[in-house]
Amino acid sequence: METTAPSKAARITGWIMTILPSLLFAFSGVMKLAHPPALDEGFAKMQLPVSWALGLGILELACVVIYLIPRTAVLGAILLTGYLGGAMVTHLRIGEPPVTHVILGIVLWGGLWLRDQRLRALMPFVR
Repeated sequence: METTAPSKAARITGWIMTILPSLLFAFSGVMKLAHPPALDEGFAKMQLPVSWALGLGILELACVVIYLIPRTAVLGAILLTGYLGGAMVTHLRIGEPPVTHVILGIVLWGGLWLRDQRLRALMPFVR
């Protein structure tokens, strides 16, 4: 199934929708590596061992890099979706609604869909 190339406006909107969640993920990953004092409190609230922070930070940043490279963006979106799934379960476990995680996932995939012709061919929502 062939699709037309995304318009310039769609590509720009797609990149904006790609950059925003990427910045949030990158900030979160860097904070896990920097290990500020508030990190210990946050991990305790989530009932997670603080020793996981370094690994989670590296994983998060690696997924963002893969997502930002156009050739590997779909793989990056899949990896970040998995990461978001884990975050959602963690929040649900302590009784917090994961609304922001769902919105982040929608923006993540929506931005990619707007800018990537291959994904539009796989998921042709609009003709």
